[in-house]
Amino acid sequence: MRQEMWSLDSWRGKPASQLPNYPDKQKLAEVEARLSTYPPLVFAGEARKLKARLAQVAEGKAFLLQGGDCAENFNEFRANTIRDTFRVMLQMAVILTFGAKKPVVKIGRVAGQFAKPRSNDIEERDGVQLPSYRGDIVNGFDFDPVARTPDPARMERAYVQASSTLNLLRAFSQGGYADLRQVHAWNLDFVRRSSAQTDLYDQIAKRLDETLAFMEAVGISNENTPQIHEVEFYTSHEALLLHYEQAFTRRDSTSSRPIDGYEGDWYDCSAHMLWIGDRTRQPDGAHVEFLRGIKNPIAMKCGPSLRPDELIQLIDILNPDNQPGRLTLISRMGHEKIERHLPPLIQRVRAEGRTVVWSCDPMHGNTITAKNGYKTRRFGNILTEVQKFFEIHRVHGTVAGGVHFELTGKDVVECLGGDQAISEEHLSEGLYETLCDPRLNASQALELAFQLCK
Repeated sequence: MRQEMWSLDSWRGKPASQLPNYPDKQKLAEVEARLSTYPPLVFAGEARKLKARLAQVAEGKAFLLQGGDCAENFNEFRANTIRDTFRVMLQMAVILTFGAKKPVVKIGRVAGQFAKPRSNDIEERDGVQLPSYRGDIVNGFDFDPVARTPDPARMERAYVQASSTLNLLRAFSQGGYADLRQVHAWNLDFVRRSSAQTDLYDQIAKRLDETLAFMEAVGISNENTPQIHEVEFYTSHEALLLHYEQAFTRRDSTSSRPIDGYEGDWYDCSAHMLWIGDRTRQPDGAHVEFLRGIKNPIAMKCGPSLRPDELIQLIDILNPDNQPGRLTLISRMGHEKIERHLPPLIQRVRAEGRTVVWSCDPMHGNTITAKNGYKTRRFGNILTEVQKFFEIHRVHGTVAGGVHFELTGKDVVECLGGDQAISEEHLSEGLYETLCDPRLNASQALELAFQLCK
């Protein structure tokens, strides 16, 4: 299938869903122009390395753990918040590494996950209609006309926050905070505090203890093995606000070819990985058009409405050369629908010989509204969808490559169930903090990792 020539702004000529309507077009243009001169947040070489890691995931030689906040916001921008989420990701990765017996590729929903798609453009309260809240990078959460008016200047504030977040993450990942023994000590503390599955957790923790003791006995330590106290940690977000994404898409000079005048590949330097949401994956739409032209590893959410023919069409657009590690397909079906809708997609992709990473997002298809009006998710449904995802791939002889969670390192109360036995009544007791979708708290995230390890 022949495609039209791609350019940095060719997406602007395509139908675009989920983009805000900025009333001040001149201000928007000025902000975009300034952003395009700011230093990149990540570099092309880092994105290429992640693509190589994801190629290993596609082959079943590594496992993908992707997780983080539903939507970052400006008011929660604190070092402790970033640290705690990074820590729980490290803890989960150690558990999953031990269980899967393979390296875990760690990607955060962080340093750019500000924008959110909405079911409706307008929100109505008591007869008053205002633009829906689309994330702090677009407008404010407060229900008043000023806060809800999309403001391009928010993109610059998001850039500053993303830059500071990345600086901190790089320090944490390379400065000793990620030391394997320290992470294991945190997990042991979780096991001691857990009231359920104690025997299972104890068994896994003790085996990890023995493994670390053996490594030290044969001379493998943080002094001679960087992998003991350093980790690779990558960033990702949904490429929803295309004005922001275009501003940070730059030429990679190392891939230029002076002999024929080629100036280099285009990389979106706002994150290492970008993904297309289930609501913006139209084959002829602006978001697919933009992402097909960048060289980053990319992902796409796959919901129950996606049909096999459409999936193959999208794969051909987004990864026409069938490059390993280029495309991750994130299933988000819901625990009651995954057995019906995922197998036909897997079968068709395998029959067509396409190379992809299959990952499972068990969050978005399992959202419910509690009797007291809170949006929430049940831990048991989340776990069930992941278990079914693995079983489906086992039956079809394909690789269940990874998992994708909305989580936080904070002790919030947003998802029901788990070891803490969170009930609907607990949601209204003051620890429900999300501005968008409910997240697993630190304890629930670790419990999930131990269950997957089993």
